[in-house]
This record gives sequence, structure tokens and C-alpha cells, in this order.
Amino acid sequence: MSARFASLDAWLAWQERLHPSTIDLGLERVQRVFAALGLGAFDCPVITVGGTNGKGSCVALLDGILGAGRLKVGTFTSPHLSRYNERVRIAGVEASDAALMRAFERIEDVRGAVSLTFFEYNTLAALFLFADARLDALILEVGLGGRLDAVNIIDADSALLVSVGIDHVEWLGATLEAIGREKAGIFRAGRAAVLGDRAMPASVRQAAREIGARLVEPGRDFRWSHAGARWRWEGAATSYDDLPAPALAGARQFDNAAAVLAVLETLADRLAVSRAAVAQGLESVELAGRFERVASGSVEWIFDVAHNAAAAATLAENLRDLRPAGRVIAVFGALKDKDVAAIVAAVAPVIDEWLLVDLPGERGLAADELERRAFAGRTVHARRAGSLRAALEAARTVAQAGDRVVVFGSFHVVGPALEWHRLYSRAPKT
Repeated sequence: MSARFASLDAWLAWQERLHPSTIDLGLERVQRVFAALGLGAFDCPVITVGGTNGKGSCVALLDGILGAGRLKVGTFTSPHLSRYNERVRIAGVEASDAALMRAFERIEDVRGAVSLTFFEYNTLAALFLFADARLDALILEVGLGGRLDAVNIIDADSALLVSVGIDHVEWLGATLEAIGREKAGIFRAGRAAVLGDRAMPASVRQAAREIGARLVEPGRDFRWSHAGARWRWEGAATSYDDLPAPALAGARQFDNAAAVLAVLETLADRLAVSRAAVAQGLESVELAGRFERVASGSVEWIFDVAHNAAAAATLAENLRDLRPAGRVIAVFGALKDKDVAAIVAAVAPVIDEWLLVDLPGERGLAADELERRAFAGRTVHARRAGSLRAALEAARTVAQAGDRVVVFGSFHVVGPALEWHRLYSRAPKT
């Protein structure tokens, strides 16, 4: 029996309860419904972006450059920070509630007895809307892993594997080799498989060779160098001199941008991108919640969805480069499946005070358990603040002129925190 709801929120609440597991990797269910929807291969080039960290940055860079070239691009990303609609964008515009509900209605018309996870509904709705949009290019971000992630029902014309790190070990394996092989599942025979990092596990290259993908590797097939804010990129048939730095924060963004340019070179026969579009896309790219710096009076706030050890190490590096005059106060919350001890170890040297957040829900980690797992044997200034709002209010109260507040960890922390800060900034001061 089909379910019908009057609002997007009602649809989403129902989808969260429908499947017995929040995460249930596999392609059989989603492929069956995709076929029932009557959808097939896309006429436009498809770029799939996978990896442990850096996926969001690479999607934003690709979208920005292609958009600057006046191409109509669809992007699918997850999770969202503030609004579910962020996940599906066409020509830079979020899908409307009405469009998403129309897609859900159609999925229900054909789903039958197939049970779908929340993410599988999301993926199918996005593909349904993209199929009707007459796109010039489609960019799909892997949600978790690669081989068994729902977006992998679509064959990528060029697949970008940005990085491989330890995360989601319950589903992907506990070693870099195991995780790398899962993530390399987005590669396709005879098509480009672009690597965003020289230090990939051997399993990634082995998987590419086994399937017959065309590996495009940094240092061999493309290279780059930068001095200050300008840089140079050279590929197999294209080169760019005196490019502007990516507008996203952190030295790692040069690596991400270089990999993105390599992807675009693999599709040069189908996507015409000028140097002007490349420069404009690099200069104008934006991505919320990735080392996002917001001034609030004499205190700076930074919001970053660093939720694994590698991302936390990058966060720490970026914080060291800033060298604040005052203290660094962290507001931190995480999900149960995260290695919070490794995350804290990576960033603790640059944090002066910690406020720990309770995350509710099945996957949320309570502040007392977070403290036990993250700070056992450490002498630090940390306290359980309870709810996210309480932690943010506490940070606002204790921060003094010259201090910096860093809100990081789960998307479930950073997204609501950004909304809170925007509302607080607009509120009249008393």
C-alpha cells in the first residue's frame, strides 16, 4: 500500500522508520526500483566522487568550474548540513520540496514490496529528478564506501577516488587495504579512474587493473606546483599557468583542485571547459561547514565536519596556521561508530578547552561516553555540556576577545550549529 504525505518533513520521517537498518549496503533493492522507474543510462557525462575525506570539496570544485563554463550540472551529495534539499541541486539550485515529493510519489508508485533505506530513497529521488533535467553533466557523491553504495548503480564515465582513510570500519573493513578495495568499486572497465592522493593503498590500483579501468595518477599523469596564492597544473594534454588558489581553506585544496582538473581532462571530448571557467570556478567555490570561518565580534567561530582522524589532522593543521592570540575552545560531538580517541588525539594539541555534546538518536554518542572514550588517560580541560545548544551557549559565554571557537565533528553537530549561529547573529543584542 502506497504512503502519501502532505509535507517533505512527513515523507522523510516516514522513510527513516521504514527500513529495519539505517545503513544496509547493497545494490539489489535500489536497482530493482530504479528499473521500475523506467530510468536508464544518462546521456550526459557522469562523474562519481568517492573517498574518505575531500569528496564534498571536489564536488563543489567540479560544480563551480562547470557552472562557470555555463554548463547545466546536477549534483547529488550527502549528508546535508541544514536542509535535506541541499543534497540535490540542478544548476546550483536546491531541489524544491514539491519536486522531491513528486519524486517520492513516483517511487512509491513502483516500489511494491521492496524496502528501501533513507539514503536509497534519497538517491532514487535525485536520479529521477536528474533524468528529467536535460543536464550537461552529472556529479554523484558516494555516501559510504563505493562498491555497494546506492549511487554505484550508475556507471561513471570518470570516477574520482579522493582519499582512503580509516572510517566506517563496521561496513568497509578495518584496514586501509580493505577500505580501498571497497571504495575502488566505483571504477569501470575502459573508463577513467582518477586518484586524488599519491598514498593510495595497493588494493586501489589492483582493483583498477582487475576491472580494466584507465588509471589517472598524480605525479605520473598530472602534476601541480604552487607558490603562495598562485599555482600551475599540467596534465597529459592540457596545462594551466598562474591559476588562482581554490577559495576553500587549507593547503589540501590544491590537491583536490588538481584531481578535479584531471577528471575534467578525461572528459575533454565531451565537456568544453575554458581556462577562464577554471579560474572563475576556483575563485568562487563555496562549501559550508568545511573550515568555515565566521567572525562574531571579537571572537572567531570555525565550523568543520571533521569526523575521522584524517580530517581531524587536517583541521589541526589549518588551526596551527592561524595562530590565534587567545584560546581555542572546541565544541565537539560524534556518532557511536567513530574512533573518537583518534579524532581527539589528532586535534588535541591545538585545543585549550573542550565542550562535549550529547548526540541523540540510534547512532548518536552521549557526552559522558564520548568523554570516557576520547579522554581516558588525558589531562585536559573538558566538560560535558549536554545538548548542542547548551554547548554553543557555553562557548559564547566563556569566549573572550581574541579567542576562537571551533565547532566540529558530526554533520549533526555542525549543521545545527551553523543555523544557531546565523540566528544568534541576527538576533538583537540586549
